[in-house]
Amino acid sequence: MNPFTLQEVQCFDAVVREGGFQGAALVLNRSHAAVFAAVAKLEDNLQVALLDRSGYRVTLTDAGRSFHRKAQSLLSEMETLKLHARQLAMGEETHLRVVIGDTCPLNDGLELLSAFFFASRPNTRLDLHFETISGPWERLFEDDADLILHWVEKTDARLEWIDLGKVSFVPVVAPDFLPFALSGSVTPEQMRGLTQCIIRDTGRTTQKANYYVVEGAPQCTVGDHLMKKEIILRGMAWGHLPRFMIEGELRSGHLLSVAGEHFPGVDIELVAARRRDRPHGPVAARLWQHIQACAPDFGGDPWRTPV
Repeated sequence: MNPFTLQEVQCFDAVVREGGFQGAALVLNRSHAAVFAAVAKLEDNLQVALLDRSGYRVTLTDAGRSFHRKAQSLLSEMETLKLHARQLAMGEETHLRVVIGDTCPLNDGLELLSAFFFASRPNTRLDLHFETISGPWERLFEDDADLILHWVEKTDARLEWIDLGKVSFVPVVAPDFLPFALSGSVTPEQMRGLTQCIIRDTGRTTQKANYYVVEGAPQCTVGDHLMKKEIILRGMAWGHLPRFMIEGELRSGHLLSVAGEHFPGVDIELVAARRRDRPHGPVAARLWQHIQACAPDFGGDPWRTPV
């Protein structure tokens, strides 16, 4: 086997992705003959047939399919390296985009960020956003955020995260809201005729998921948990709220928990998350280290379970 070049691998990958040499030539802005010659040379150097040219359209051989999987990893690493080089050439980032999700205690999230951006005062602007439900993930995966404070699917290999603790969500009602006696076995059937207040998902393109929603129940939607809390306190609806926000009202009796067998509540694993498959500049790296150092003491609220 003879050495092969990155350009040959790029031509091969383009042929596979575009389904032919002509499409690959257009994408790469090269001539059909040049792309054909590059792939032929790659096969000659490898001494392996990567493409089956016997049909109307070229297809991958078994060896070609295996080689292409490895080639995609190489090309992805190459793009990451290019991005990292551009980041290094730029020096410190001009701004960092951070999203606070609706599951993050706002005061604690702001305190965490302010301790970095205003105590150490880097020459980097904080571009801060608030998003709900799938909004933080959407921004992160569309490269519209560098960091999110929210919960994530930890099985996603594109992500790395720092655990910040667990946030409990409790189903609650105002004292006179229920038309029946409160017990620990309130059922979805009993709640189906009552208005449920839910948070509006700020994600635009992701598939909408209904968390803790009783199907068929009348709904009112709000933009954040503060508004949701006010709606529930006024007896206009019921819904799930983070315990750190309502502990005082639960103690005073201004809100009642309907948690039980059918509405057990839920614990959310709050994290700081970023893309593992993207380069991060020097300020983003220092912010990540700052969050790692602060994570064990994140939040002063006794009703948030620490890491």
